[in-house]
Amino acid sequence: VQLQAYGGGLVQPGGSLRLSCAASGRTFSSVAVGWFRQGPGKEREFVAGISWSGDNKYYTDSMKGRFTISRDNAKNTVYLQMSSLKPEDTAVYYCAAHIGGSIYYPPSYNYWGQGTLVTVSS
Repeated sequence: VQLQAYGGGLVQPGGSLRLSCAASGRTFSSVAVGWFRQGPGKEREFVAGISWSGDNKYYTDSMKGRFTISRDNAKNTVYLQMSSLKPEDTAVYYCAAHIGGSIYYPPSYNYWGQGTLVTVSS
């Protein structure tokens, strides 16, 4: 499976943005997918994750209520809807396929897509 994140851009504080993670490969609908981000000078951190069926969703506490993860297996796409964006949300956002272990940790993932830059600034 190969993943590609897109949809980033410049948005004002308080604004919204939807990121997409497009996948290729027949196994996409059977894997959990996670979104991560890496801000300037920071380590990569977990943002949100979703099970293969979409029934289970996971968020970092600081993003719960502002970010919503969803997926459409018919379109081989996972989405991250972001609202009430803050300057500290500025980062490169990545999606990846979960291969085992804790869904919150980057080493549990493979097939990282090329990230998409989100800049929150006035």
